[in-house]
Amino acid sequence: MSLGRDRVVLVIDSVLVTGSLVALVWSLLPLRVVDEVARTPWTTGVAAAYPVADLLLAVMAVLLIVTRPAWRPGREPLGLVAAGMLAFAASDLVRLLHLDTTSPGAVESAGCLAGAALLGLAALSNPGDVAPADPSRAEADWTHLLLPYLPVIASGLVIVARTSSGAQLTAYEAFYGWLGLGLVVARQMLTIAENSVLLARVTEGRQRLRHQAYHDSLTGLANRALFRERLGPALEAYRQRGVPVALIFADLDDFKLINDSYGHAAGDRLLRAVGERLAGCTGPGDLVARLGGDEFAVLLDHHAGDAEPIARRILAVLREPFLVDGRTIVVSASVGLVVPDPGDQELSADSLLRRADAAMYASKRRGKNALARYTGAADGGPHADLPHLLLRALSADPAEYGFQVHYQPIVRLSDGAVVAVEALARWTDPIAGPVDPDVFVTVAERTGLVAAVDDFVLDRACADMAALAHTYGRPVDVHVNVSAARLAQPGLTETVAGALARHGIPPQRLIVEITETRRIPDMPRAAASADALRAQGVRIALDDFGSGWNALAQLHALPVDIVKLDSSLTDVDVAPERARALCRSIVTICADLGILVVAEGIETPGRAAALTGLGCDLGQGYLYGQPRPVQPLTTGVPTQPGPTDRAQLAS
Repeated sequence: MSLGRDRVVLVIDSVLVTGSLVALVWSLLPLRVVDEVARTPWTTGVAAAYPVADLLLAVMAVLLIVTRPAWRPGREPLGLVAAGMLAFAASDLVRLLHLDTTSPGAVESAGCLAGAALLGLAALSNPGDVAPADPSRAEADWTHLLLPYLPVIASGLVIVARTSSGAQLTAYEAFYGWLGLGLVVARQMLTIAENSVLLARVTEGRQRLRHQAYHDSLTGLANRALFRERLGPALEAYRQRGVPVALIFADLDDFKLINDSYGHAAGDRLLRAVGERLAGCTGPGDLVARLGGDEFAVLLDHHAGDAEPIARRILAVLREPFLVDGRTIVVSASVGLVVPDPGDQELSADSLLRRADAAMYASKRRGKNALARYTGAADGGPHADLPHLLLRALSADPAEYGFQVHYQPIVRLSDGAVVAVEALARWTDPIAGPVDPDVFVTVAERTGLVAAVDDFVLDRACADMAALAHTYGRPVDVHVNVSAARLAQPGLTETVAGALARHGIPPQRLIVEITETRRIPDMPRAAASADALRAQGVRIALDDFGSGWNALAQLHALPVDIVKLDSSLTDVDVAPERARALCRSIVTICADLGILVVAEGIETPGRAAALTGLGCDLGQGYLYGQPRPVQPLTTGVPTQPGPTDRAQLAS
């Protein structure tokens, strides 16, 4: 209820209650008072106005107490005001009954003094802070609705009783009856208006809550819940009546690089712009949804024949540059399309989504920025259901389903001697064939399987250390990747300790690389986990430093032993001025902190020489070897470790 309408209702209720009480008092007045009113109406009317006004104010104070239960501190001053006005009313009523006397009596004087004293106490009382309202009590409290009608009913019964006994209604009683009826009607009209407003607000609130529950807060598009809710009936119509349906699944390519390069605020604005373009490619009956992150889906029903042209239109419009914060950003998408076969009557929403997802990953494996259409019901070949196949592989023995660990050397730049290797997962599935690491790592992160991939690589790397020592003629350190988000989760320390104990590996030979594909959600817990690993003797490295989430903040917060510079910072032969300045600054900072630096992405001798001149002692890249299985690693192997090897990476 608004403040203005609340005040109007309070006045109406006060007048109703006061009029009812006056009517009851009028019926009890002696006949001489009634005769006095008839003989001197103006004098008596003015005298009667005083107690009526006093009673009106007292009733108003009482109604405020009764109908405002949440305002407990205000009860005391309002109670004193009500008592004071009742004292004045009693005094003025006695005066009305003794209009023929010239001096006030003892009762009148006492009432005036008591009223003044009570009002003074009310003015001096401190109501304190207003207590917060109790919504549950306010909803269940009907007192403010029923209270004004109780005296009205009582006075009505008195009037009915008098008329039933044959007495005639006085002019005042008739006037009050019509006045009371008018006030009741006015109050009901206000109540109806108030209820209409409340109903409109409730309806609006429900619509807003439904919109929030079924729409993405960033883009305003449908979310996964609404998409699945619409997909079910569309498939039912397809199965029952043959109504065509199609599903388009789009995933932005390398969106992480956009977040890293321009910031997450710019990334969010880009996602909103992508959503607007997708909505512009479809018709009014189609549903465009953001399923999460940089994943979008389009549901086409009733005109599935237009699915492929719409999908190609989506590819085309997303290739157009976006203007975000005054900068031109180019983005592409991998798009998967699935149109059910006419005889595929057992198709479910989950299977349709899996097929669209598989087609999207097929387009990524073809080189991204492409459209792939799901062409068969069997989950095989380029349209394999990668999440399902990955889950199957990691739930059993990953090696039986094509998982391997390849190793890429990390060398000393001064002479190319290998001082360590990085263990990297590779997957050639019996059904899907070779799967690009970026693709299956992305699938693993989306499906919550990345920890299983990390654990497989960790265990196999520890098992291969003996073979690596034989290949290189001496023990070498092994870098194993662990996702950044997992560092803040429990169990990592125990997993690493178990792998080292199982294979009898000295902890000093293992370096855990923190990959920055996800933001670390709890930095203090992550730091504690890193400290626990280092307490075992394991060292910590930051992978792809300079390309991920708050690299300098992580360098400050985490106990780091090694920093691996991302290739975007080591291209000193491509962008010499800026890259050299950045690379030199980071090398200097790490040197001051006692942190080793490994330069990644070294592909040419010129880049290696330039990085050596900037102070980088260690490097990794195709110049020194691609990731390969443990046996073929034979290039650049020194027969004996040099002193720099032991000082830099060996324990």
